[in-house]
Amino acid sequence: MAETETSLQIVTFRLGAEKYGIDIMEVKEIVDYEEIRSIPNAPVYVEGIYNLRGDIIPIISLHKRFHLQRPEKIEEDSLLILTIGGMELGIIIDKVLRVIAIDTDEIQPPPQMLSGIGAEYIRGVVNKEEGYLIILDSLRLFDPEELRQISQYA
Repeated sequence: MAETETSLQIVTFRLGAEKYGIDIMEVKEIVDYEEIRSIPNAPVYVEGIYNLRGDIIPIISLHKRFHLQRPEKIEEDSLLILTIGGMELGIIIDKVLRVIAIDTDEIQPPPQMLSGIGAEYIRGVVNKEEGYLIILDSLRLFDPEELRQISQYA
């Protein structure tokens, strides 16, 4: 299904026990998790910085951001490089799943509290055959002050 006004292409991924998705238009690229250099005195959810072909990208741990337990055994760590508010940053995820098309009318409002993360980060929830898909709203993951603070590391 091609993307139309009533459908979205969603990059789906695993984070802990849950499946999440983010609009493909917000994803610049997906890269394998490699060396991330830590930054002293950074907020706890800022994992460090990553050199992406000469560009320094701040890396965010969604596990820490959402207060989720990180699995002991991870099949493959990946980074989603996003563009949020004109700034590039990476988020650590447990595993990229696939890109799917969903109709916007399938998206239900998020429950007040879902798997330990606040509804303020969630665009909505889609009920699929294989379970619920939590669609994140990248513009709400960080408020403007947090983005300004994170941008200092790039």
